[in-house]
Parts: sequence; C-alpha cells; structure tokens
Amino acid sequence: MDLIDSPEPGQNAPEFTVSEISGAIKRMIEGEFAHVRIRAEVGRVSHPRSGHVYLDLKDDRAVIAAVMWKGVAARQVTQPEEGMEVVAVGRLTTFPGQSKYQMVIEEIRPAGMGALMAMLEKRKAALGAEGLFDPGRKKPLPYLPEVIGVVTSPSGAVIRDILHRLRDRFPRKVLIWPVAVQGEKCAPEVARAIAGFNALTPGGAVPRPDLLIVARGGGSVEDLWGFNEEIVVRAAAASDIPLISAVGHETDTTLIDYASDQRAPTPTAAAELAVPVRMELLSWVGAQGARLSRGTTNAIGLRRQRLTDLGRALPKPGTLLESAQQRLDLAAEKLPAALDRGVQRRKLRLTELSGSLRPRVLGRLVGTEREKLTRLSARLSPALGRAISGKREAFRQQSRLLQPQRLGADLSAKSDALERLARRLSQAGRGQIARWQAQVDAAGRLHETLSYKATLERGYAVIRSEGVVLTRKAEAQNASALEIEFADGRLALNGKSPVRAKPEPPEQGSLF
Repeated sequence: MDLIDSPEPGQNAPEFTVSEISGAIKRMIEGEFAHVRIRAEVGRVSHPRSGHVYLDLKDDRAVIAAVMWKGVAARQVTQPEEGMEVVAVGRLTTFPGQSKYQMVIEEIRPAGMGALMAMLEKRKAALGAEGLFDPGRKKPLPYLPEVIGVVTSPSGAVIRDILHRLRDRFPRKVLIWPVAVQGEKCAPEVARAIAGFNALTPGGAVPRPDLLIVARGGGSVEDLWGFNEEIVVRAAAASDIPLISAVGHETDTTLIDYASDQRAPTPTAAAELAVPVRMELLSWVGAQGARLSRGTTNAIGLRRQRLTDLGRALPKPGTLLESAQQRLDLAAEKLPAALDRGVQRRKLRLTELSGSLRPRVLGRLVGTEREKLTRLSARLSPALGRAISGKREAFRQQSRLLQPQRLGADLSAKSDALERLARRLSQAGRGQIARWQAQVDAAGRLHETLSYKATLERGYAVIRSEGVVLTRKAEAQNASALEIEFADGRLALNGKSPVRAKPEPPEQGSLF
C-alpha cells in the first residue's frame, strides 16, 4: 500500500507495514539531517575485526550512537578514544534492524587544542604505567656505528641536514627508509620502518644498522601527531637497535621522545650525537700516540740508566772466573793419578771375587742346598697330613654342636626361662600397682578428713558475702546479702540482719 492511498471504506486511517514506517522515518531523518556537526564527548568505543568503529557521542543529558566505516576510519589523523571531546561531521540515519537512529561519521577531530593535549597526557600516563618510558630500558648509543638507519621523508630538508652533518663529522654508511612524516599514513609507516630495520639480518645482503634516527622537522601539534601514536611508541620501545628521536624543534616534545634511547632537539643534533668529529678523533689519536712515544722513550732511557748503575756494582767477568780456573787446573793435575788408583782397587776386588766363583766351589754349594731341600720336602708331606687331620677333627666337633636336636632343646630351655621371667614381671607389676592404689586410697581418705566438708557434717557452716568468706560479726552486720553453706546445700539471705555467734566458735575463722 502506498503512503498516499486513500483509506478503505470503514477504516479511519490507512494501514502500514513495519518496513514502510521504518523506511518513511529513515527518509525523513536523512532528508532533514543530511549534514550535521556535533560537539560531544566520546563514550564507549568498539573496534570489531571488520575494521569499522562503533562509538557513542554523549553529553550530560543524551547519547547518540555513531558508526565510522572502515575506509573513513583509516583516513582519520586522530582516532577517537573514550573520554575525548570531539567534533564529528556526518549524517543521521536509522538502523531498522534495531529501531534506532545513529550518526554515520565522515570526519572526526578533537574539539580544540585542550582536548588534544588531554588525550596526549592520558596516553602518556597509560604507556608510562606499562614501563615503556622506564630509564632502565634505554640502551647506550654505540660510539662509532658502522651503519646508520634514518627514518624520515626522503624529499625534505631533514635528510639533507643529517647527511651533510654526518659527512662533515665522520662519514658513515646511511640507510634511508622513506616514510610519510604527517597525516594518517605517518604512524603505521614509521612503526613499520623501525620494525623493518630491526628485522634485517646482521651480515646479510642489506647491512643491519647499528643506530637508528627517527627525524622530522618542526610543525604544529597536529603535524607531529603521528609520532604520538601508540604503535610508534611501542615500536620504538621494542627496538633492539639503539634509537635517537629528532622530531620537531627543541621546544617540540612527542611520545616517541620518551620511548627512544636518546632525544635530540633537532635532526642536526641527532647526527652530532650519532658520530664523533673525525678530525677531533684523529687529533686525539695523534696526541695519544705522541704521549705513548714519549713515555716509551723515557721508560727505555730510565731502564738503560738503571742497568748502567747496576753494571757498575758487578765485578769484572775475568775476576769471577780466575778462582774457578785455578781449581780446575789443580783437579786436572790430580786426575791421572786418581784414575790409576781407582783401576788398581777394582782389579784387586775382581780378583777376590773370582776366587770364590770357581766351578768346584759352586758345585759343592749347589749339592749342599739340594740335600737341605730334599730333607725339607720329606718332612713337608707328614706335616700337611697332620694339619689337615687336625682341621677335620675340629670341623667335626663344631658340626656336632650344631645338631638340630640340641638346637631345639636349647631353644626350648630359653623359651621356658623367658616365660618364667614374664610371669615374675607380671606378678611384680600387679603388686606394684596394688601398692600404688593403696597409697592413692589413703591420700583420698586423708583429703576427706582434712576437708572442710567433713567439718560441715559435724554441724558447722560457712558464711559468704559476694563470694568472700566472712570471719567477723561486724562484717556480717554490714553485708548487704549473706550466703550460708551447710552440709547439704547453701541458703541465701537478703538484707541486713544480726547474726548470733555460737557459744563455741570453730577453730577456723570461716566456720561456726
């Protein structure tokens, strides 16, 4: 049914389907609010895997749901965050599936510099709480890097200033990773460049830098905002290569400055931090070489003089050898006669020994020893037999002692003795227990005899007031309440009343 159809007879108003009503409302809202600008605070923000961004725009009295499609979200320089004050530009539409209206955002930006700085401080505090700005994480810069990686725009004056300064101070190999230094592409490209330099293999076809410089010239906060993005800060903090940040002028500060290992006020200053001055280094090396030469010359001169002084105190070599040469000459004169006497003594000794080694004498010695061995061998066999017999007899005697019948009898006798000892121990134990029981009974009877309970059985009583035993008449008269304990129980009396004393008071003060 069309919206302008006339009602059928008998009906006061036309009938519409839900889709027709929803479509009419959608056309009306989109026609009236095709382009709107809303200033609001960002509430809930959702980033599903589709890439779209769903968020709430709110003030103190109302909330409007909003959506930013994937392509629009990718073009935004500043991504919305919860609590951020923004100005959103777009159109209003409806979502029939849930019977609600929403804003389709085409552009969103912070509502003034105050909102942007508030978001920056909030992000700085959150990243600082994770420890990304901790000074203990910062790495020292290499003194003289072989290769320097520069992340910047290839067409700006920054790269020319860096290259010129490096060439003047100490020429080094430079690798340039071109990136956009402002706009929506800045943050992802800078983060990828830092990660890409770290991913290079040391010693590979493309040398891995020893130092990184992330540089950009000066600009407004919006121009430098890409270096405040979280992905850039995390990439700088995660870099294994020492990193110098040189973003903006000296008064400009971005979050990458806190995460980097060293902050330079300008790109030119970053080049000065990266390498020393070659001529100054050469001059210093030359000065150190001259000092080394002078020190070596002086040391050699001192040691030569010391050696000369020590040499004067030494005697002449000829004097040292004179006495030794004289002793050698005396020994040489005595040597022939000594050799002759030694030969004669050894000849005489050989003659004496050769006389005792004649064959007839040796034969007699061998015969004598053979007869002695024969007599000993004849005595050995009977002696071995007697020893074996003695050992065998001793073994038989020991085996008779180990017969099972004798062992059983011995075991039975030991068992009987053990039982007798057990019976004696049991009897002694029962007797001891009986004696102890008699002692306990006697102590119990003595306790009952000495207890005041027995005295109560003889007609006495104990008077108390408020748990205190009274021993005087005056105390009983002044008491507010009395309690009298008899042999069969206690009696409580309230009020003051005179108490008569018995004619014969008890021996103890608490009884009457």
